Amino acid sequence: MRARIRDFIHTTDDLFFAVTSYLHPDGRIISFLRYIPDRHGERSLDSARYSKVSSDVAYRFLEDAHPEYLHHYDELGVLMMGVPHDRVEEILRPENRLEEIMESPSDPLLEKAVKIADTLHDAAGIPYRSMGVSGSILPGLYDPENSDIDFVVYGLKNHRRAMEAFGELKDDPSWPLMGLDEELLRRVYSKRIVDDTLSFREFCWYEMRKNNRGRVDGTLFDILAARDWSEIDGHWGDTTYEPHGTITIECTVTDALEAFDNPSRYLVEDVNVIEGPAVEIGEVVSFTHTYAGQAREGERIVARGKLERFTGKSEGYRVVVGTTREAMNEFIKLKDLRLE
Repeated sequence: MRARIRDFIHTTDDLFFAVTSYLHPDGRIISFLRYIPDRHGERSLDSARYSKVSSDVAYRFLEDAHPEYLHHYDELGVLMMGVPHDRVEEILRPENRLEEIMESPSDPLLEKAVKIADTLHDAAGIPYRSMGVSGSILPGLYDPENSDIDFVVYGLKNHRRAMEAFGELKDDPSWPLMGLDEELLRRVYSKRIVDDTLSFREFCWYEMRKNNRGRVDGTLFDILAARDWSEIDGHWGDTTYEPHGTITIECTVTDALEAFDNPSRYLVEDVNVIEGPAVEIGEVVSFTHTYAGQAREGERIVARGKLERFTGKSEGYRVVVGTTREAMNEFIKLKDLRLE
């Protein structure tokens, strides 16, 4: 049963999960609970109502009502959510949803999603079959007036081309896709940053150069990366991870092609350990969207997070940023960022 990041799963218990991994253990799809039935919920679908749940609520809900969706994975050393195969009602795929929307966009929000697809197809040459729509639009649990658009580009090189094209056209008033304004930046900042790791000015500088987020007719959208099926290899359990405390390092990024994947991944060299064990580190990864695309090839960065040792086909150490959604006191920053 194939599933990849950005897919959703509708279960036989009428729960909606977002798939969070490319690789899955036998009999289960690694995913995170997003929507639950709730007669007082703020979202509706086919006359039923649902609520979107936070991380804490999701775990508590499953522990109380559906513990079969929780499992401790020894290879990762953590308790995680996952949908057993016998609880899968349907796998919802962003590429199929976009195709459906393009055939008959039924409201202004879906028409905006079509505008994004048409623009990236024309400006960057991205095939329509390599694009999709995820987030609340995928299961149909969106608010036509207030929901954002989680737009997916499949293939890491396709995604880079899409961002480059958007970066070139976002300031051109003749194009429908525009960059972020201060109001939207403050909205995103308030959702993402809960400590003092990044000031608002720093956050804006990083966000404006990433070119993965903008607005279409006033609606916020993200250009999200997902791998083509041909880019997914390996098997669940090939690599195991062991925590070794926290670490702060300074290093140079050598490869950032996977900087917008999930997790974001930066290969690094010339590492100087500022605080923590003196070990050789070859990569920095981020599980929070805040630090996706934070650095480019050749840039010197400072990263703070959890130190992990990985073993399997290869072995070594990595720094993990975003061990919680809020990434408290964890970060990836340019070493010499100077704001004018």
